[in-house]
Amino acid sequence: MRALTVNGRTISDETDAYVIAEIGHNHEGDLGKAEELVRQAAAAGASAVKLQKRDNRSLFTRAMFDSPYTGRNSFGPTYGAHREFLEFGTAEYTHLQQLSAELGVDFMATAFDFASVDFLAELGVPAIKIASGDIRNTPLLAYAAKAGKPLVVSTGGADMEAVRRAAATVLPINPDLVLLQCTAMYPAEPEVLNLAVLESYRAEFPETVVGFSGHDLGPWAAWTAYALGARVVEKHVTLDRTAPGSDHAFSMEQPDLAEMVDGLRRVRRSLGGPVKDVLDGERPAMNKMGKKLVAQRDLPAGHRLTLEDVAIKSPGDGLTPDRLADVVGRHLGRALPADADITLDALADADAGRD
Repeated sequence: MRALTVNGRTISDETDAYVIAEIGHNHEGDLGKAEELVRQAAAAGASAVKLQKRDNRSLFTRAMFDSPYTGRNSFGPTYGAHREFLEFGTAEYTHLQQLSAELGVDFMATAFDFASVDFLAELGVPAIKIASGDIRNTPLLAYAAKAGKPLVVSTGGADMEAVRRAAATVLPINPDLVLLQCTAMYPAEPEVLNLAVLESYRAEFPETVVGFSGHDLGPWAAWTAYALGARVVEKHVTLDRTAPGSDHAFSMEQPDLAEMVDGLRRVRRSLGGPVKDVLDGERPAMNKMGKKLVAQRDLPAGHRLTLEDVAIKSPGDGLTPDRLADVVGRHLGRALPADADITLDALADADAGRD
């Protein structure tokens, strides 16, 4: 069965989408803003909120850490200072984890390195995210898989061989894997979303939950992804799309997130089941708009019916027109006035009373 459980909640083909509100660093290093983002995501109906965890000193080369980083989106004079300004530690993570629990949403984070995996495992998050940039980082994938948590892996910037390699790294260690179709472009236009890849993932990994991590604008791609089999949907969230920072512009504010969550639930209800049948609620309309077989004119008993004797008229509360071949050539067992229903019990034996 294609299913896994996160913090007691089952995610499968039969469930609503598990919606991850990606806060990332849109809190701008401000715990108060992070709190508000958690509250807004919970109020919008998200299943989980997510941060990003880095051990900056060990993650970047000295040259990258010390490189100048100025401009509207910078929170420090160098890239390392920028990242350190945005990084939360144990106190902030513990506080936000407790707040999330009070609000009924799961709390998790993306781990960008080994130390961050250890940090999140010790914190007791219900799942760990691996970003697209680490889709080929099989040592990190294996290390995170050993933490014993469901692993949510974005697949932006990867070809199918890289995705297969990542799955082959994780699954022998930990079967609780989610593969997210993702495009590593910010924002991502419709032409590059490649949502049909979800069908390829479902065929290639029949026991693995698949999902969509979207950097697109608006909710429609998430709704389409659900219809194609995505059961985890991740979208960035913000308090203000115009704020400085590289992720704000393609993030969702609370009304947008709420609309997406509501739409995902509507899509699930709209999909229904695979069996095509007449619904009870359709019967009044089909009675009014449908057709039945009736006598074209007054017809005597014993008359052999021809096409000219049969009319097709509403309402549709009698023998349906697709039964026309069952009555033409048969003889009437009793007289029928014009517009009377032609029913099977009005017909005599097929061999009786021929003209």
